[in-house]
This record gives sequence, C-alpha cells and structure tokens, in this order.
Amino acid sequence: MRVVVDWDGTVTEVDSLSEVVRTFGNEGVYAETEDQLGRLTLNEVIAIEVATVSAPLVEVVDWVRENVRVRSGFEDFADKHRPLVVSSGLHELIEPVLQREGIRLDVRANRLKPRPGPWEVRFRDADVCDVCGEPCKRADVAGLGEFAYAGDGFSDRCVALAASRVFACDGLATYLESKGVGFERFEDFHDIAARLS
Repeated sequence: MRVVVDWDGTVTEVDSLSEVVRTFGNEGVYAETEDQLGRLTLNEVIAIEVATVSAPLVEVVDWVRENVRVRSGFEDFADKHRPLVVSSGLHELIEPVLQREGIRLDVRANRLKPRPGPWEVRFRDADVCDVCGEPCKRADVAGLGEFAYAGDGFSDRCVALAASRVFACDGLATYLESKGVGFERFEDFHDIAARLS
C-alpha cells in the first residue's frame, strides 16, 4: 500500500509555512484569515497570508533550513516507505529541508511566482473537488489505489476520508473524531512505522 504524508505539522514538528508567515509577514493578517477557514477556501487563505511576506526568498530559505525540524523517525521512515508528500505549502520551503536531511522524495506542493516584492502563490491545482467543493489534495492521490495517509490539519480532511488507513494528530484527529471516522493517533514516525510493519 502506498504511503502519503502531509508536510507542514506532519513531517515537520510545527507548521513551517505558518511560521514563515508569522516571522516574515503579518501576524495579525495570519490570525484573522485563519479564523475565516470555511468561509474562505484554503487557497484563498494561503494566498492572503503569503502575500504579506516580501522578504527575499534566499533569506527565508536560510531561516527555514536553520529552524524547521522534522519529526523523529522521519529519515528512516522515508528510506523504507518512500512516501509521497502532498502539501498545501510551498516547494521552495519544503525542498531545502529535505535536502538538509539528505532525503529525496516525490513532492506535490504549490510554488511561488518568481518576482520581487510580495510573495504570490502559483497553486498546482485549480480543479474543484466533488467532495469538499474546493481544490484539495484528493487530486494528488487520484489513481494511487489504496493508500495510507498521515496528516494533522485542515488541508488533510478531504484526502484523509479517501484513504484506506489514516494516521492523524492535532486538528485532523479532532475533525475525524467528530465525524466518527476511524484513525490511528501518532506522535512521530516511529509510531507510524511500527504500525505499518
């Protein structure tokens, strides 16, 4: 069975895109837009938040390399299971962390439009999902067949419902519990690896 993982808050200990926005962008806008999830689409929220960042990418990447940590056990887990990473975050912030860790994986994520000034996201998928009504990660797993999914937050809800097996923590765990959907809690990738063995 293929393994699929979210990046921010799942592979990483904290949501690195959120930390970048709060560190280099406008924390007030971040707090305000996070409260509007559900009224605004996830892509709209991300676009608004990321647009508050105008620092040079090289400066932000240096910060990410120095500050973003992956969950314990991820390197061995990645070696053994070669998970597909699906993220609502940015390739430009994910790849430097994978490179630092010496890990090469297939990553499906959004990208920045290359331009000076405020950052602008180039979203990878504009198609609206038949299930949740907005572009979501289900498009990334189309054609995979049965898959196990690990996630932590809002962007993981719809795709988790399509998975054969779900590993969840934080907001995703709360959401699935409220819907009566079965899942397995995890703290780190040692937990997930042990259960997949």
